[in-house]
Amino acid sequence: MIAGIDVATAAVRVLCVDAHGRTRAEGRAPLPQPVRTDDGRSEQDATSWWPATARALRQATGALPRGGREVVAVAVSATSGTLVLADREGAPLGPALMYDDRRAADLNARAQEAGAARWAALGLGVGPTAALGRVGWYARHADAPPGAHILHTPDLLARALTGGPVPADWSHTLKTGYDPRAGEWPAEVLDALGIPHGWLPEVAAPGTGAGTVSADAGRETGLPEGCAVRLGMTDGCAGQLATGAVSPGQFVGVLGTTYVLKGVTRELVTDPTGALYSHRHPDGWWLPGGASNTGGEALRDIPPERLPALDAAAEARGPASVVSYPLRRAGERFPFVSGEARGFTRGAPVDEADAHRAALEGVAFLERLALDRVRALGVPVEGPLHAAGGGSRSPLWTRIRATVLGMPLRVAPRAETAFGAALLAATGTLHPTLTEAAAAMTARGELIDPVEKETAELDASYARFTQALRTEGWLT
Repeated sequence: MIAGIDVATAAVRVLCVDAHGRTRAEGRAPLPQPVRTDDGRSEQDATSWWPATARALRQATGALPRGGREVVAVAVSATSGTLVLADREGAPLGPALMYDDRRAADLNARAQEAGAARWAALGLGVGPTAALGRVGWYARHADAPPGAHILHTPDLLARALTGGPVPADWSHTLKTGYDPRAGEWPAEVLDALGIPHGWLPEVAAPGTGAGTVSADAGRETGLPEGCAVRLGMTDGCAGQLATGAVSPGQFVGVLGTTYVLKGVTRELVTDPTGALYSHRHPDGWWLPGGASNTGGEALRDIPPERLPALDAAAEARGPASVVSYPLRRAGERFPFVSGEARGFTRGAPVDEADAHRAALEGVAFLERLALDRVRALGVPVEGPLHAAGGGSRSPLWTRIRATVLGMPLRVAPRAETAFGAALLAATGTLHPTLTEAAAAMTARGELIDPVEKETAELDASYARFTQALRTEGWLT
């Protein structure tokens, strides 16, 4: 039995999973809402993380037949970019600065300039909310005692579990500036921002052993003393692992509020536009991915109870008579980058079902454009495409996506961060490698094939869609 911990913004969730991927127990505990201000600050009480995690673990282990003594390993995943300055003993010196905190946008711009060559080699940009700038902000404004250091959320929790210092993983540290290609912190950027080098942790691969559960932590959580603590990955990466897309050539399209494409490549692929960037795979491969501003948000004005009837009507009518780009806010970030992009519909829908079908097709066209972009960068994509997210629960939408892509979609039964963390906990404990853990623990899911009789019409609509983007000057 292994345990995966997901520390989200509002709650901690724990899954206890067996060697076959079956969930045996769950636990959950709330976290205080972040305090957000009009000037872009976003903070959370970092001292709340461990008590909530301990409660969620105690709830889960208490539901197991042996009270948690059967758990052999645990790993933690959390939001990317959330961190806190801590003292020598690991106690937070103030609130955590959250992943969306913008107070250090100017320092991140300076970090981008100071490390331009490094970031170009990584195919990575330092955005306004990158964690690296917040570390620079601490260096300027915090009254740091000797021995102070930076802790990401999983670092603090792993330290609480083991009772001592632990390395960080190269996934949660990416936005803090760690260079997983060179295997080092960017000294030239740290110096430019005035960040003490000693503030930053040692870094190791996700899945690496970080120590074992201490007697004190065992009493609080129900985990057995000596249980292995292994390094996790960010929530997005852990969610990808949970779908089973863990080997080179495998990709997953996550259709939630927005659309996210994530995959695995043997070599680092850099995108000159910055639309695609890569985390590093636990086995040393790479995890390219990009997130669109388009997705399930296209349907936000439709009451959920009306969707089944609309889907049925849209399925009965067949391919839409119009072409739609259902972007609900200004600007696109993937598969192309344009601050000027706006949603559009070319033509007048016949009726509500036609308009609904056009919106579903528009998101599928964007997904095809994303895969075309990935292939244009020299990345092989093997079918079937794994499909996850709320949109993948719509049989019609999934069939449209498969037909537009000309590729079967395999609907992933789960894409939970906590389950992805459990796979990392299982790596090196229940199974020798992550690939073997995923093969043994992730279910295959339903396979959805393209609808051949609709292929020609949808290919023609896709050509109109991409031509419209080029005409607007957004897609070059």
